[in-house]
Amino acid sequence: MHNELTKVDIEKMQEEIEERIARRAALKEAVKSARDLGDLSENDEYRSAKRELNRNNSRIRYLENMIRTAVVITTDSAPDEAGLFDELTIYYPEDDEERTIRIVTTLRNDVFRDCISKESPVGKALLGHKAGETVTVRVNPGVEYPIKILSIKKGEDDDSLPIAKY
Repeated sequence: MHNELTKVDIEKMQEEIEERIARRAALKEAVKSARDLGDLSENDEYRSAKRELNRNNSRIRYLENMIRTAVVITTDSAPDEAGLFDELTIYYPEDDEERTIRIVTTLRNDVFRDCISKESPVGKALLGHKAGETVTVRVNPGVEYPIKILSIKKGEDDDSLPIAKY
């Protein structure tokens, strides 16, 4: 499977890789210092330092793999259609609720900041549709619900949205 990422996604991942590589020497030194404290079977400092080093190395490998398998996508969409990084005000008729969301790449998904992945059922349903349209969100074959697009504010890919940490 290929990861659909923007140029900004890749740049942000490369920045994180560089930061983590720079931290690697300090983490290795922490492991070495903790090892020198004595018996490794009862040395919590050693286990903690080793775990942090392994977590750092694992994240580097993950990011490198994401970049290696990436397919670079553009954020272009028609001026009146919902596209990537656009801010949409949507209405849930069944709940009589209104919400403003932003459609983002999966790597920048953050439901607490109302950033919804283009791969999610909601993101997939909204992309390519216009303000005033009602779309059907299909969660699975037995669950679906309508959403009405009230407005679309065109957005752009910028580096203000962080990439997901894990």
